[in-house]
Amino acid sequence: MSILGRTVTVTVDRPIGSRHPHFPDTRYPVNYGYIEGIMGGDGEPQDAYILGLSSPADRFEGVVVAIIHRLDDNEDKWVVAPEGYVTTQEKIREALSFQEQYFSSEIWM
Repeated sequence: MSILGRTVTVTVDRPIGSRHPHFPDTRYPVNYGYIEGIMGGDGEPQDAYILGLSSPADRFEGVVVAIIHRLDDNEDKWVVAPEGYVTTQEKIREALSFQEQYFSSEIWM
């Protein structure tokens, strides 16, 4: 079963405006976190970007609208948004380029 369209809860550990823990010059323009109980390819909980929110969050329940399949990494990133949120691959690439520019990837929708 595909994860696309499923509702998940993201625990945010890097809210909008926070700095990347290993690259302090990088600030998060979106909320970023993980989904408890689902393991990602790196053996840690599945990572997720949250689109469609303009303020920092602690937790967020939304719909998986896309999967960023990294071709040069061992994990995919999920893109979660409010129900009814409409986006495109181009908008996702633009919103997440602050971090995804360093990876080769495909966006599955």
